[in-house]
Amino acid sequence: MINQVRGYKSIIWQYTTAFTKKQIYSHIEFTNFKCTSMNKDVADFEYCSLKSVNRTYQYISTRIKLYKLVNSLKVNFGLHQQINGYKPFLYNITFDGCQFIKNTKSNLVAKYFYDFIKNVSNLNHSCPFNHDIIMDKLTSETINSRLPKVLPFPTGNYMFQAYWTANEKYRAVTKIYFCLY
Repeated sequence: MINQVRGYKSIIWQYTTAFTKKQIYSHIEFTNFKCTSMNKDVADFEYCSLKSVNRTYQYISTRIKLYKLVNSLKVNFGLHQQINGYKPFLYNITFDGCQFIKNTKSNLVAKYFYDFIKNVSNLNHSCPFNHDIIMDKLTSETINSRLPKVLPFPTGNYMFQAYWTANEKYRAVTKIYFCLY
């Protein structure tokens, strides 16, 4: 009788481990990258590009030339899902960029998204900014390693939009379009 119970438990264990080892997650592919400067006397985009090296390796890069000193920086970003146009989805927050860089633990949602770019950009110190801001080769694989595995999303088309306010005026808008499948 005891051997029958042990055998039964063994079969249940094998059955559950066979079906629980499978991981399902989505894959991201960049579709477009747009950058707009609101005041070209203060800041302008030298380049804003999406490159597809092959079907699996894509990256986005940008360089923002600053012509005036930036003493304050506010960022408003939102995630939008395409449903009869792009509608707000999950996040829409505004934070003080200068204070955030001093203490990245002050806003956990902003930190989650900042961790994507911190290794590929020179946006690593607090205000004032008196140099160009560069983000070089943010790959779709970097996004895939964090976004769909850690924070599952439904499949579809999305846009990550950021409004950059410097010295109390809107200066730039960046939009990253991507498909999640």
